Amino acid sequence: MSKIVMYSTAMCPYCDRAERLLVRKGAAHALEKVRVDTSPERLAEMMRITGRRTVPQIFIGDRHVGGFDDLVDLDMDGELDTLLAGLTAD
Repeated sequence: MSKIVMYSTAMCPYCDRAERLLVRKGAAHALEKVRVDTSPERLAEMMRITGRRTVPQIFIGDRHVGGFDDLVDLDMDGELDTLLAGLTAD
């Protein structure tokens, strides 16, 4: 299954905003949140694969989208809908 993976923390307003945008787009079924504040090994994994320390870090399928601002830019360009259309349900 293609899915959305969002590396996040509990107290992250940008993570909350990104999740709300994805829910509005109908992609809640495909969203997997990975808490890096409770799992140092997942934080290390996120930093290794993205080269970034900030959250959220969002992947749609195999594509690293980036953070909340990057997600919004994709939405404004119309590209987010195309990426989300490629997701498959269980």
